[in-house]
Amino acid sequence: MAESILLTPGATREQTYQELFPQIESVVMGETHLVANLANIAAMLREAFGFFWVGFYTKVEGKDELVLGPFQGPLACTRIPFSKGVCGAAALTQEAQLVPNVNEFPGHIACSSASQSEVVIPVVAEGTTQLVLDVDSDQLDDFTQLDVEELTKIMELVRKQHFVE
Repeated sequence: MAESILLTPGATREQTYQELFPQIESVVMGETHLVANLANIAAMLREAFGFFWVGFYTKVEGKDELVLGPFQGPLACTRIPFSKGVCGAAALTQEAQLVPNVNEFPGHIACSSASQSEVVIPVVAEGTTQLVLDVDSDQLDDFTQLDVEELTKIMELVRKQHFVE
């Protein structure tokens, strides 16, 4: 594997996703260890886009709770119940959450006051949320449906590689 990702300088966000996807696919499909893949995906997304925080929360066995997994960025919340925050909403509803202003999201958990907008993508297998990808920006309204669609494709790779249907 290369030591860094290869991207066109000055590319649009859409172009960057198009260039990044096959590189992430190569990493994920070449590795069977979930934590290793999540760590590399977090690093690749942060390097490619400069997001404020990128990371994963995994489901705690036997509980409706998420626990912190691999991430890139400042200190993070360690545990999040399904009943709280954007990550909890994604885990509970099993649907992506696109939040232009986290300060307006009911029950938002402020792990960092610098976080202003957020997108969260759940990975569901066997009817259960297994983990969520959480991406935060320090800018309001920094994410669009494009991010939801492209990040969902990346998480589908993780689901296929690590979770049996």
